[in-house]
Amino acid sequence: MVIKVFLASSSGSTAIKKKQQDVVGFLEALKIDYAQLDIASNEDNRMWMRENVPGEKKPTSGIPLPPQIFNEEMYCGDYDTFFEAKEDNSVYEFLGLTPPPGSKEAQQAENVQKLHNGSGTEEHLDDDTTKKELVDAEQNGDAHTEDDPGKKAETDAQEENVEEEEPAEEDEESRNVAEEEEQEEGEEDREEEELRELEEEEEHASEED
Repeated sequence: MVIKVFLASSSGSTAIKKKQQDVVGFLEALKIDYAQLDIASNEDNRMWMRENVPGEKKPTSGIPLPPQIFNEEMYCGDYDTFFEAKEDNSVYEFLGLTPPPGSKEAQQAENVQKLHNGSGTEEHLDDDTTKKELVDAEQNGDAHTEDDPGKKAETDAQEENVEEEEPAEEDEESRNVAEEEEQEEGEEDREEEELRELEEEEEHASEED
């Protein structure tokens, strides 16, 4: 499989030139075989690139700009997706290639596989351990109840005491409510008595007049 990099040798854009150099330089540093296909001097290359870039990957103008990267006929991506793959150490995956042994990408894939296998084992152990702990707890609980009947009796007595204390609290609340009602009735009686006294004084004063 050959990696194809479509670029424009005579592009007047400094940004495009820099992106093309970045892609080519990185492929050379990784010693990945690739072929440069110039779209500026070869109309067939330009047309092939435009026709084979997927529609959803094309810009709003409809004309994809170089560099565009392919693995034979398979589209890999443009500079932005290449740059993201480079930052994530996943260039070989981006290019559809198997990372060579000893490369960062190969080590990452190996670590992920080990982590996946290890976590699955740990989860299995955790499940077995949890089940064993539950069984032991149930066995210990039953034994404790059978060996110590006095503890059960003490617990029952405590529950009865709690039930007895609850009605006592309710009675106390009832008494408090009754006392408050009596106080309110007494205040109302006093107010009525004062009103009657005032009325009697007024009647007495009227009779004297």
